[in-house]
Amino acid sequence: MQAKGLFIAGTDTGVGKTVVSVALVRALVAQGQRVAVMKPVAAGAQQTPAGWRNADALALAAAANVEAAYEAVNPYCFAPPVSPHIGARDAATSIDLQLIRARFDELARCADIVVVEGAGGWLAPIGPRHTMADVAVALGLPVLLVVGLRLGCLNHAMLTARAIEADGLGLSDWVGNHVEFHFERAAENIETLAARFGRPPLAILPFEPLAPDRITLPATSVTPFFRR
Repeated sequence: MQAKGLFIAGTDTGVGKTVVSVALVRALVAQGQRVAVMKPVAAGAQQTPAGWRNADALALAAAANVEAAYEAVNPYCFAPPVSPHIGARDAATSIDLQLIRARFDELARCADIVVVEGAGGWLAPIGPRHTMADVAVALGLPVLLVVGLRLGCLNHAMLTARAIEADGLGLSDWVGNHVEFHFERAAENIETLAARFGRPPLAILPFEPLAPDRITLPATSVTPFFRR
């Protein structure tokens, strides 16, 4: 049976994709699922004895219960915290979508579910012609959108959802993540997004800047998605 998968996209960088991805992975592991993870492209890394390592990719791997080589989890890791296309250019590297797909297939053979986290926003460039959208399309996975809840999120979220649909994938679910301590009229913004997306959020996460690892997703919110 082929593994199911999910692509985690965001309305921007810094909206909590990793927080949501890790919480989702933990919830699925708690259900007894064999969960593999992937961060196909990452920019911003620390040098270690084993090579360059990205903190988001390591957090995902630590939450998963399917072990994999770092190079399978994070095929493209660039040292400076810059747009991936700049990191790739500086490293004299071209991001190969076929390689990413091959790494995903390796992970899928050992797992029930593969959770894949994107980098930046939907159209973040990864090369002269390609964006993160091309990675999602190459994998052909349903998309979970993380919306950073702050002023302007309505426009960002609806533009991103429109771009996802234009690329033929469609928005499968969404999560709202409070990225500011106080967001004026947050409830009304969430209601607006629920109406525009035609569904309530999978979850609304609290503002938790100092201990993001405390964020959890209830199993009841995760199960319906993977039964679709």
